[in-house]
Amino acid sequence: MVKANVYDMVTNRIIAELEKGKIPWQKPWTGVRSGAYNRITKRPYSLLNQMLLQHTGEYATFKQWQDLGGHIRKGEKSEIVVFWKIFESKETDSDTGEIEIKKIPLLRYYNVFHISQVDGVEPLALEQLNDEVEPIEAGDKIITDYIDKEHLNFIECKSNKAYYSPSSDTVVVPLKEQCQLINEWYSIAFHEISHSSGHKSRLNRIQTGAISAFGSQDYSKEELVAELSSATLMSVAGLETPKTFRNSTAYIQNWLQVLRNDNKFIVSASSKAEKAVNYILAKA
Repeated sequence: MVKANVYDMVTNRIIAELEKGKIPWQKPWTGVRSGAYNRITKRPYSLLNQMLLQHTGEYATFKQWQDLGGHIRKGEKSEIVVFWKIFESKETDSDTGEIEIKKIPLLRYYNVFHISQVDGVEPLALEQLNDEVEPIEAGDKIITDYIDKEHLNFIECKSNKAYYSPSSDTVVVPLKEQCQLINEWYSIAFHEISHSSGHKSRLNRIQTGAISAFGSQDYSKEELVAELSSATLMSVAGLETPKTFRNSTAYIQNWLQVLRNDNKFIVSASSKAEKAVNYILAKA
């Protein structure tokens, strides 16, 4: 068994940090830009907009290019990017007289230009992967032993996402080189393999399909279990740093926003996370 004092220490420290208030959390790996993305935000456009736009690479509005010192060449035609804007409408219920606020989504668009249509602005340099990271034996052993024992599909690839798919029993994580600190990569990997411990063939904690609906209470609870598990595995393996612990705490704070009506769940989640950790370490 994982020593109870180690597990309790991690959980209690996280709860103590949560009580201090929300900590801003950022994705700890570098995004890989592909397809069409906004020059200013560096974020890729939605799948729908990717289909609408003619080119890959950098786009921006006329004003955004202008603010960067660029000039749209004469005769160049813009393309459109669509987005949903929510309008609120107040209506009075004829039976009760109460005012109801209805949210109405309306599709809007704005015009953008590709960097190939712009003079005076240099393209962004391709993001450089971190070639200084070195794998950590203690972390690798936990992951390798677990995936070998469970025959789990574990894919490390150049990616913007990290996730576990119960239907294919597959974990996907970004490259180690995408993380500024190698410890952060292990935190990500531990989080995703913790999800896999809930497969019906293991601890039977989650459904075979998607891990519930994004934003639902079940989804949030599973995320809390996985992040508590990851934080504990980081401590057990001796890989925790102040930054990885702050990231875990802030990540958990994010999910706790939808758990405020279930103030006992942190206790339940801790128990489930401990079972997940023990299972991953083959101590169940």
